Amino acid sequence: MTTTSTVRRDLVNAPLLVAASGQTPARTPVWFMRQAGRSLPEYRKLREGVPMMQACFDAEMIAEITLQPVRRHDVDAAILFSDIVVPLRAAGIDLDIVPGTGPVVAQPVRDQAGVRALPELDLDVLKPVADAIGLLIDQLGEVALIGFAGAPFTLASYLIEGGPSRNHERTKALMKSDPETWHALLGRIADYTTEFLKLQVSAGVDAIQLFDSWAGALSEKDYREYVFPHSQRVLAALAYAGVPRIHFGVGTAELLPAMREAGADVVGVDWRLPLDEAVRRLEAAAPAAPKPVVQGNLDPAVLFAGWDVVEREVRRIVAEGKAAAGHVFNLGHGVLPETDPAVLTRVAELVHSIR
Repeated sequence: MTTTSTVRRDLVNAPLLVAASGQTPARTPVWFMRQAGRSLPEYRKLREGVPMMQACFDAEMIAEITLQPVRRHDVDAAILFSDIVVPLRAAGIDLDIVPGTGPVVAQPVRDQAGVRALPELDLDVLKPVADAIGLLIDQLGEVALIGFAGAPFTLASYLIEGGPSRNHERTKALMKSDPETWHALLGRIADYTTEFLKLQVSAGVDAIQLFDSWAGALSEKDYREYVFPHSQRVLAALAYAGVPRIHFGVGTAELLPAMREAGADVVGVDWRLPLDEAVRRLEAAAPAAPKPVVQGNLDPAVLFAGWDVVEREVRRIVAEGKAAAGHVFNLGHGVLPETDPAVLTRVAELVHSIR
């Protein structure tokens, strides 16, 4: 598949893109990680009987699921419906997403032979993703579209462990005991991630988010030595596009300066660290750099606490976000499946109303 650069939509006033550039938008932009998913009854109905991997390679289904939360919540961004393991599947790696478990890899990669056996990414297999983006940019109007991919460390953890892991013991063991194999593996995954993101940019997304879901399992020293160069290469490879690059991880309070240094225009912050403290740390680490832009960071569990609590927390986070050059309101991780969609709609309305 040959990707050609599309004419990008002129969204000069889109709140997400204005905030991401460090300017002042007409309203604080808001979107929710995992906003397109199991919390929505229309999503559950559409996905009934359709395996996750099948849905991720169906252009019309991708587009419809991506649009559902935009229609319902009036959020300022759609995020492409996909999964971080999609490029691995497109490369021919034998994996599946098992309900109740997550990604499961048939043949884990734990040595040089396994790395050498990893196939090239077949962009033709990803054509439905590009087609879905084409459908979306025709329907989204002034709403920004975010593309995304998994960062090399998180994808490597799935490949090495064979599935989700609480302690990442095999991952850390390989990282420490065989750094040559480790860097070869992350280099190959960085290639996959870069090509996947470039395809999305060429198809017309307005921003990208790199998810390093499990990077918070690492110390800053290990992150800088074993992960940083590969994430940096991915983000640098997207610099040509001129779209905002959002970088997010869970439990990464000690890694935020390094994640910004890797090339993030917007630093995602989970709920464990107040946004104003995140800004203070980012500024202290790079005093000569422009004032940072942050994204976050309502605890998804707070959405179950009753509206008085939710409103108080939303107002606090919007106030703390004013310490940054720009603030994109979001959760500190993804929407939990049992979340009442009506609460998310009210959160978006409240964020938009605060001046």
